[in-house]
Amino acid sequence: MIVGAGIVGLTLGLELKKRYPKANVCVLEKEPQPGKHASGRNSGVLHSGIYYGRDTLKAQLCSKGGARMRVFAAEHGVSCLQSGKIIIATDEHDLPIIERLLVNAKTNNLRAVKMSESGIREIEPHARAHRFGLYCPDTAVIDSIGVVKKLWNLLREKGVTLMTGQEVTAVKPEQNIVYASGSGYRYGYFFNCAGAYADRIAKKFGLANDYILLPFKGIYFKLRQERSDLVKANIYPVPDVSLPFLGVHLTRVISGDVYAGPTAIPALGRENYGLLKGINVSESMGIAWELVEMYFKNHQGFRRLVHHELAKYIKTNFVRAARRLVPEITSADLIPTDKTGIRPQLVNLRSKKLEMDFIVEQTASSMHVLNAISPAFTSAFAFAEFLLDRYETDKAGPGPLPARTGFG
Repeated sequence: MIVGAGIVGLTLGLELKKRYPKANVCVLEKEPQPGKHASGRNSGVLHSGIYYGRDTLKAQLCSKGGARMRVFAAEHGVSCLQSGKIIIATDEHDLPIIERLLVNAKTNNLRAVKMSESGIREIEPHARAHRFGLYCPDTAVIDSIGVVKKLWNLLREKGVTLMTGQEVTAVKPEQNIVYASGSGYRYGYFFNCAGAYADRIAKKFGLANDYILLPFKGIYFKLRQERSDLVKANIYPVPDVSLPFLGVHLTRVISGDVYAGPTAIPALGRENYGLLKGINVSESMGIAWELVEMYFKNHQGFRRLVHHELAKYIKTNFVRAARRLVPEITSADLIPTDKTGIRPQLVNLRSKKLEMDFIVEQTASSMHVLNAISPAFTSAFAFAEFLLDRYETDKAGPGPLPARTGFG
């Protein structure tokens, strides 16, 4: 049984049917359709993997997963364009990070080219780099909603039981029973791919005791159509390597529209897409408490992050962030859009730090994906293989894996 019909749950379902064609596979989804949250609201960028150190699970899965996703798109007629990406230094402090990203590219066997400011302008004529930037030719953009729909249909064709409107409310792990929306379901093995709610479900199995998922809201603006020629493909700033957020960037998505964003504003609900919409009072109080504690402890420069991101609620500050990449952008060029996402970021309750890598925890009969953050969409096919490899190791080995297995 799989809970969650986002990209991780769907690719896992497909991999299960590939390895075990006769298995009875069931997917439970609390929404009326798949991919309603992070999987259907992301920017659609397939990342190259350059941001991640070799010892991380993200590095092991990102480039491999991106290649698999591009093959899947080609085989099933999903729109995908390998448009490339530039990552530019915006001041002197960014230059050492450029070198660090080049090391990542070399150790992870990725293509990346260091370029001067003039070289960057040959690729993106309106971008402004401080001395240097990187060109990553293997970055692509894809119709992410199209991927989700195709996977959903493929699973149905392969005989997977797909059940929507089924929100998990309770479990009896000792009896292998899960309760969802008033019904009980018995499972042989349970895969928790519930995204923003994965920690809640894992706690019902006695896991994730050191973690909580805190939501961060990503809002976007869009370039006016007549000014969209300012961006040819993808323009990113050098990231703050201490944080999992990439900063405001400019992306020409598969439709041809150019979006600026996202922010990483602390949100007061796991579905707090609007100003007040999606706020649960009791949940919000718990989230607020954790955010306040992290703010005062200030690990990973969290206080600076909060100040910096909250300021982007004021359009002037958002525009300033976009102008660091393309100085010709004006406030009038950026128009509002209803595109909003929530990044459910896993926090270690003991250290009060943001977890930077994928995290997986297990029992003898269940597996829980707790931190399926970017680049989870890019990595999805490789991630599914990884999860099933772990499952098969568990079942075939001398005994069950430890109840808690982390890859942070």
